[in-house]
Amino acid sequence: MLSYRHGYHAGNYADVLKHAILLQTLQLMHKKDKPLVYIDTHAGAGGYALTDEFAQKTGEYLEGVAKLWDKTDLPKSLQDYVAAVRHFNEDNPEELNFYPGSPAIIDMELGPKDRMLLHELHGTDHLLLDEYFEQDKQVKVIKGDGLKGLIAAVPPLERRALVLVDPSYEMKTDYQDVAETLIKAHKRFATGVFILWYPVVNRAQTEGMLSRLANSGIKRQLRIEQAIKPDSDEFGMTAAGLWIINPPWQLDEIATELIDYLGKTLGQAGGNVTVKWEVGE
Repeated sequence: MLSYRHGYHAGNYADVLKHAILLQTLQLMHKKDKPLVYIDTHAGAGGYALTDEFAQKTGEYLEGVAKLWDKTDLPKSLQDYVAAVRHFNEDNPEELNFYPGSPAIIDMELGPKDRMLLHELHGTDHLLLDEYFEQDKQVKVIKGDGLKGLIAAVPPLERRALVLVDPSYEMKTDYQDVAETLIKAHKRFATGVFILWYPVVNRAQTEGMLSRLANSGIKRQLRIEQAIKPDSDEFGMTAAGLWIINPPWQLDEIATELIDYLGKTLGQAGGNVTVKWEVGE
């Protein structure tokens, strides 16, 4: 199908959670002075102008990153996140005009011996992503199926990896394909840190995918989720979350403080937040 463009949703509440946790995960992994590879299965365009037609049509960023922009009581984890977004707006850091995608967030913190492997199948977004990183020798951009690319990329030579799986879920088969790919990738590379982003549009469909992972025999699986409102049969996303395999030490504690703040700031009536070890050691 490939009709999905993340520009419509850049900077929304789901992006805030995803990118804030992604940044904290990388910082925790960098406490070990060893090189790593960042693998992104659905990398998008790299960055997004919040002034363009995509973002202005939905205005989703106004209920996400924009609500944090001028806050003075942010926990450190969200201070780091907002600082990263401000860096992307360095020409005018007081105004929120541009939003970094996951690869750009990681690029700001990439170590000198680290590298990135970015997959994007959408033709236009791939061209934009390739142009964004064309001078960067630490980054390889691939036009192709990121789930297949992930299997081909593990285990990496570095023996350390941060993997983000962030599909559009346009196809119902994505839910099954994602779970099967993560289980297969973990079997090939059991020490990798795998972050799965997921939406809740149909709760039963999402939980089916997550249950498949929880019952796979893989240890150390952490759920971090923000529901901005109660589950509903009406069309639209009511919650978004991250399912993390092998989260680094202390990420659960950081996530609890972070998401409690987001719940109060970005949530609506009936919303709730969750940080839960779905599978322990």
